[in-house]
Amino acid sequence: MSSFRTSELSDNTFGMDGLRFLTVKTPNLKGRGDICLFIPDGTDALADLPIYILLHGVYGSSWVWAMKGGAHHTAKRMMSSGEIEPAILAMPSDGLWGDGSGYLRHNNRDFGQWIVSDVPKAVYENISSVSEKSPLGIGGLSMGGYGALKLGAEFPEVFKAISVHSAITQFSEMDGFVEEPLDTYDLKHKGNDVIDSIRKNTKSIPPLRFDCGKGDKLIQGNRLLHAQLLELGVPHEYEEFDGGHEWPYWQKHLESTLRFFDRNCVNK
Repeated sequence: MSSFRTSELSDNTFGMDGLRFLTVKTPNLKGRGDICLFIPDGTDALADLPIYILLHGVYGSSWVWAMKGGAHHTAKRMMSSGEIEPAILAMPSDGLWGDGSGYLRHNNRDFGQWIVSDVPKAVYENISSVSEKSPLGIGGLSMGGYGALKLGAEFPEVFKAISVHSAITQFSEMDGFVEEPLDTYDLKHKGNDVIDSIRKNTKSIPPLRFDCGKGDKLIQGNRLLHAQLLELGVPHEYEEFDGGHEWPYWQKHLESTLRFFDRNCVNK
């Protein structure tokens, strides 16, 4: 029995490089949501594979991690070499509200629950090599980093690890990216910065890492979050590298996220 009124999975006959596309209708979005999946070759007979959810930034959708970031190529290379164990990549849209939903609850839609509840269920129900026992990692870039940090902190029972790149860390930073005025998000409560979510669960935050380019306009917010986490005594890894807010940076450093997920989501 499906959790969704409608569910459409692309035909593997016409797949490319292990990519498949899934669309489900959910009340959380008041409509349909898309998920791009990477299914490694030869894993159909395996069970309970980890699922690594990668959230995109503003302007993008479910396709960008693969078609601009080459995430599936990076994952396939690392799995083929034995550097990481096989896993499924799930790359959902953010719900396609405005320039970016922020993965928050607003305007009668719950973009956070779309990620936390609907995306895993949709994958469980359509891909044979995963189940409700599959460990979940959550990551993202820019706005997707913001979403992954907040959702990972707010739902520590759901995710085994959090790893993000070039993250928005304060909701006010969305103003530098989106056309929509921030008050149109119609958020019902205050405390929408990443640190606000972390403060609610300081003792139960999943293993956490994040990084940012030294030339990125979001670097100061990332440094502040690092300092705040140190003050709170929240274990984490933080790194800075050369680079800006750009795809070459994310293409390169996705490897760190996949290694981190492999260490924290796979029983070895």
